[in-house]
Amino acid sequence: MSDTNDFSITGSQSTPSVTGNWAQGLLRMQGDSYPENSFEFFSPIIAWLECFLQNPPAPMLRVELRLVYMNTSSVKAMMDIFDLLEDAHKQGRQVRVDWYYDSRNERVVDLADEFREDCTFPFQIAADA
Repeated sequence: MSDTNDFSITGSQSTPSVTGNWAQGLLRMQGDSYPENSFEFFSPIIAWLECFLQNPPAPMLRVELRLVYMNTSSVKAMMDIFDLLEDAHKQGRQVRVDWYYDSRNERVVDLADEFREDCTFPFQIAADA
């Protein structure tokens, strides 16, 4: 497969910007996440991850997050994403999450930490430089 599997979703007031770089094995999400229909918004992201994990073009999949606020349905979608990553990790795939936050927003640390508790793959939470 080629770079044609890269994708990008432009962020809005209620949705994060998302980019997927197939060759690098990098998925980035940044911004607030409270779309009207979380299932509809996150479906292409989950499909991209599933496709990548089935036939990885890169040795590692890294998910880089800079999410500020997430509504309940977005949290559920992220749980689905982390479940996918956890399953892949248990099958021997290299996956990691790097969740960056604004040091003025400690609430994000608590949210990221709650996600991290259920994950056995590398999961870093760090203040944005």
